[in-house]
Amino acid sequence: MMRVLITGNMGYVGPRTVRYLKEQENGIEIIGYDMGFFSSCLTGGQVMPETKVDLQYFGDVRCMAPDLLEGIDAVVHLAAVSNDPMGNRFERVTDEINHRSSVSIARMAREKGVKNYVFASSCSMYGAADDKPRDENSPLNPLTAYARSKVATEEGIKDLADDGFTVTSLRFATACGMSERLRLDLVLNDFVASAMATGKIEVLSDGTPWRPLINVNDMARAIHWAITRKKDNGGPFVAVNVGSDQWNYQVKDLAEAVAEVIPGTQVTINENAQPDKRSYQVSFKKYSRLAPEYQPLYDLETTIKDLWDGLEAIGFKDPDFRNSELIRLKKLTSLIESQAITENLEWS
Repeated sequence: MMRVLITGNMGYVGPRTVRYLKEQENGIEIIGYDMGFFSSCLTGGQVMPETKVDLQYFGDVRCMAPDLLEGIDAVVHLAAVSNDPMGNRFERVTDEINHRSSVSIARMAREKGVKNYVFASSCSMYGAADDKPRDENSPLNPLTAYARSKVATEEGIKDLADDGFTVTSLRFATACGMSERLRLDLVLNDFVASAMATGKIEVLSDGTPWRPLINVNDMARAIHWAITRKKDNGGPFVAVNVGSDQWNYQVKDLAEAVAEVIPGTQVTINENAQPDKRSYQVSFKKYSRLAPEYQPLYDLETTIKDLWDGLEAIGFKDPDFRNSELIRLKKLTSLIESQAITENLEWS
């Protein structure tokens, strides 16, 4: 029986990952570890997603007890300050949580005999790179605190890998798709929500920046591959772009795709906007070669329809959703203003 500890399991990716692993691995035991900041941000399902977890701990990755890793086969490290706006608002804390804690937990995991450590990294580390698709050997150009934290973590964990400790850094494309804890601060999810609530999509940039995307369910498939990966498939340490070559889109194309699915949607593009430097295409050939049985299954149209159906199912109609708890930075700000948590992102 495999025992897996997932940090940050009560976020956007965690619920779909837990569900998928339970479906795929007979007898798997999953232990969750999360601060619980977003536990109330439910967007589907009649029960808490954590009912599928065998044991749930509430705690801070900055001070995780090493004993929690006793008898664990694989660690999936999802916990993070999870996007650029949050990283800019909490830059020092982003380094503490996203970088230093990630390396610390990897080190503890190796000492406790954990076999596989999986780090949820990001293609955002390529930054400004729109001349050709970036592969894993391309120069890194992180433009934000969030992206810099991912680069620093990879540097810190790669030398920990050895014959008994397999480390996989999954450089995910931009996440999208329906989840039991949906985020609407992701580009495609935002466009679908805007089309549903207002009948229009306003692209604030000139629409030309490139974004690789991946459905959250396909992220779970990649995590399944990584927790079972053997060192002879890629080496003791591997960093790999996770997504599909068919999912490199310009932002304007994403808006138009949503408008084609959701009737009556009007798209406007700010052609006078300053260029968005965060533009990059990505090559996913390495992932295709290393994990042929775990390739993405979802396409763009299906993902948009799933989001539409999921939001309709919860009666979503909020035209002011960008100020709601479905935006992670807004939720944290609300918790700080109510003095439930501190500026250091700790429970008061």
